Amino acid sequence: MTSFHKATPEDIPLIRELCLQVWPQTYSSMLPPGQVDYMLELMYSEKSLQEQMVSGVCFFIVSVDKVPVGFASWTEMEARKFKLEKLYVLPSQQGKGTGRAFIEHIANEILQAGGTAVYLQVKKTNPARFFYEKTGYSIKEEVVLDIGNGFVMDDYIMERKLTENS
Repeated sequence: MTSFHKATPEDIPLIRELCLQVWPQTYSSMLPPGQVDYMLELMYSEKSLQEQMVSGVCFFIVSVDKVPVGFASWTEMEARKFKLEKLYVLPSQQGKGTGRAFIEHIANEILQAGGTAVYLQVKKTNPARFFYEKTGYSIKEEVVLDIGNGFVMDDYIMERKLTENS
């Protein structure tokens, strides 16, 4: 059975543990040497996760049969428009419907918060782009963002419009 719970600061070690099981395996072949470690420290250190939560970023954890298998976070960018910052599910759960259930749960949470659209960034070469398209997202634009230390993110910005029936 799939379940979801809103994360608290006490869940930060779990989020980091899940991240370390997903990130290197997912991104090592897509990013230049050193960028995975740089981004892990930039976005997933205990300090960074704590700061994100304090600033209002909402984190959720997905579990299957009471075992945590992924996490996501989102924040309101502007009135009624939200950004899905993170969505990660363990490789062992991919292709089993967990990610789809999670993305629908997130859409419902954001809809209940008054959201009309959700945006996300995905690396142009990341096959997850096709998953997002299957769940109602479409490419709105391309961006190249300097994230420091000589690294860039070459991404698509994707959007999913939300309605009561989405």
